Amino acid sequence: MRFEFGLYSSLLLIFFVHGLVYSLLLFSRWRRNGVDSDKWLSLFLLLCILYIAPWMLGFAGWYDNQPYRDILFYTPFVHLYFIGPVLFFYVKSLLSPSARFQKKDWLHFVPGMAYLLFTAVVFVVDKLVRKEYYFLADGSDPDFDRWYQYSGFLSMLLYFLGALRYYTIFKKLMLQLISYADAVQFKWVRNFLTAFLVMLAVKLVFYAASFSPVFEKYIYIASWWDYFAFALLFYYIALMGYVPEKRISIRYKIDLLEQKQLLLLSAREPIDTVDAAEEESTLIDIQIDQPAAENPGLVAEWKDKILVVVQGNKAYEDPDLSLTQLARQIQTNPGILSRVINQGFGLNFNDFINHYRVEAVKDKLAAGVHQQHTLMGIAYDCGFNSKATFNRAFKKNTGQSPSAFIKALSTKGEAVAPSGLK
Repeated sequence: MRFEFGLYSSLLLIFFVHGLVYSLLLFSRWRRNGVDSDKWLSLFLLLCILYIAPWMLGFAGWYDNQPYRDILFYTPFVHLYFIGPVLFFYVKSLLSPSARFQKKDWLHFVPGMAYLLFTAVVFVVDKLVRKEYYFLADGSDPDFDRWYQYSGFLSMLLYFLGALRYYTIFKKLMLQLISYADAVQFKWVRNFLTAFLVMLAVKLVFYAASFSPVFEKYIYIASWWDYFAFALLFYYIALMGYVPEKRISIRYKIDLLEQKQLLLLSAREPIDTVDAAEEESTLIDIQIDQPAAENPGLVAEWKDKILVVVQGNKAYEDPDLSLTQLARQIQTNPGILSRVINQGFGLNFNDFINHYRVEAVKDKLAAGVHQQHTLMGIAYDCGFNSKATFNRAFKKNTGQSPSAFIKALSTKGEAVAPSGLK
């Protein structure tokens, strides 16, 4: 097989090989563990290495020699209509591992399959029927036709925005569902979307530059930098995305077009065995934005009961406490509990539980417990599961850091000893 090694072809080849290796590793891990996010990231990386392949092979001499020229012309390497949907389902599989790929989801891939059909028709007409360049009479690779590039860019942008909205809603929803929201913010999703946004921005810059006469003169070499930047970014995604993310067990559904979200209560049966009718019967509305008090009777009925369990029974000491778990203890459903907390206390579930955790820490500090225990030991006993979460919650509730709070106690004549927090 012909491959002319040079600076431009060799650099892209390095990223191509590494991207392929990571794609295969992720695919193998998916087959072994069944984690859908591995499958989607594997496919995403495969699409990325195919994206840079024409430029890599072009600088390796393929466009200038047959039969390699026709291989590039008639083989679809650039799958712009697939990249966007794969990106979206990768993000969705990370944030909602229980979500299942349904038959209707295949509709997202129809444009990509239509393009594959188009390239097949082009091949049949040119090579088997007319036996000459007919569709490709202008001597250009259809993967780089302007109509395909621009519509593909629009497709990727729309799916990026969809994934970004999904992530934004997810973060708000977690504040309503769990008491350890800081631990499941999935910073990797944020970084992944940022990297993809940079990909789009670079592509947009080169689209704009392509209309310049100066750029036209050096278009082949100048465009190489676009693909090189793309390769750097997908290599970063491969390296960072290969590290497994913490998965959450809470089952929920997100409607990108509505503010009202749906919490799917955990069923006794495995996810794959729950039919659609049963699944729909376990859906409960959850508001991600705190509404004004609309039902004073409901608040009055449940507010004291909530305080008895949270404050009296110290339910906040459970570091993994969720809205569903607390609802079981109070003997109500998560929808009612969420509305009462939002309307009756003016807080989301995460901040509500952390408020009582902070109050418990303050009480122990005032009692001098930190003389025998470290501050983080006290925080863990009160339900916090990380130092970062504790520090953020404490400052949010008191307006000062834990060390500053202890210092303030000292100035008031309280007995204060080193806390172990630096």
